[in-house]
Amino acid sequence: MTRTNFTRRGVLRTGAVAGAGVALPTIFTASSAAAYTNEPTGGTVTLGFNVPQTGPYADEGADELRAYELAVEHLNGGGDGGLLNTFSSKALKGNGILGKKIEYVTGDTQTKSDAARASARSMIEKDGAIMITGGSSSGVAVAVQDLCQSAGVIFMAGLTHSNDTTGKDKKANGFRHFFNAYMSGAALAPVLAAQYGTDRKAYHLTADYTWGWTQEESIVAATEALGWETVNTVLTPLAATDFSSYIAPVLNSGADVLVLNHYGGNMVNSLTNAVQFGLREKIINNKNFEIVVPLYSRLMARGAGENVKGILGSTNWHWSLQDEASKAFVKSFGTKYGFPPSQAAQTCYAQTLLYADACERAGTFNPCGIAEALEGFEFDGLGNGPTLYRAEDHQCFKDVLVVRGKENPTSEFDVLEVVEVTPRAQVEYAHDHPMFAGGNLGSCNPGA
Repeated sequence: MTRTNFTRRGVLRTGAVAGAGVALPTIFTASSAAAYTNEPTGGTVTLGFNVPQTGPYADEGADELRAYELAVEHLNGGGDGGLLNTFSSKALKGNGILGKKIEYVTGDTQTKSDAARASARSMIEKDGAIMITGGSSSGVAVAVQDLCQSAGVIFMAGLTHSNDTTGKDKKANGFRHFFNAYMSGAALAPVLAAQYGTDRKAYHLTADYTWGWTQEESIVAATEALGWETVNTVLTPLAATDFSSYIAPVLNSGADVLVLNHYGGNMVNSLTNAVQFGLREKIINNKNFEIVVPLYSRLMARGAGENVKGILGSTNWHWSLQDEASKAFVKSFGTKYGFPPSQAAQTCYAQTLLYADACERAGTFNPCGIAEALEGFEFDGLGNGPTLYRAEDHQCFKDVLVVRGKENPTSEFDVLEVVEVTPRAQVEYAHDHPMFAGGNLGSCNPGA
């Protein structure tokens, strides 16, 4: 792999180094006080931002990187402070992390697992990154999470929606703020049944990797439980750009709903092809033909243009929310970049603050102390309502949004509308649920 030119950036001003004799809270046990990977020794600490700067999810990656840069600015005491002002935990002081100013290095995952692992490894081994975060693909997230577990650093997952990330592939050093495929199914299926009825026949096109598989499984289970029939499920390559050959068979399948288990550029292209084939004008089984996009983002909706109007899906967060935290984040992000943030930006910003806050509460950069601080942590004020970082699998539980492509957008950014805020209780599940079975969280690894 050709490695991106890694640059060390992000220090806004100098600050005092944390004192060596800081007392550690009780959650940081004596057994975890040994040396650990990339223990900071100077006045700075380095974070690794590993995002898709090329490939089908590059738009998401660009917004993730913007959010990371904004989070570093706020944590280092710059700007308006953003969500440090609304976060229910008050451990962060705007003086970096544990008194050390934050620097960061970046890498390009290319939306490829091998490339993502290579860039993460370089950030850890060459640049001294003590935490890795980012990614807009669950295949990437699973691969990098495994690497971080072995290397002894914390992985704060970016945009990853596969059930496997906190299911069969969960790791003690990995944490996910983003919602997952099961939650999308649990939130979306009741709305689909209410809008389109319970007597429906669905045809699925599915990205052929871990996210697509678990998204398909989740939406099939949730819709069939409400009476829908699944006519066919077809896997499509992640590298595909023209989906015409996959759309054509839908017309003769007897299906009256097409479910696009695609994300990013894949979703933009497959939806465009479906509309070009005239699916939205068809009457099948005496019903209007419908298209569903289970996982939505504003960036995808914007890319698909007119084609998203009226199409239902789910999302982790949306910039139109009116809680104080969401408004504060939209203001900070918009002031810096000139447009509203995506859900990818929001979850990556939140993960950065959650990591820094855990360090402060634990009184250490040791990954095992940080893991203890995050496990079972309940918080609010980051834009998703009251949220729990569950100890058993390191999955966040919070409200989920059902959204629809807006019929009459007022701007290029006003393309989705929130149909329902699904309460957290409706999307919760047991940590040993069959869709999440087979994994073992294991023990935290502090590394060297």
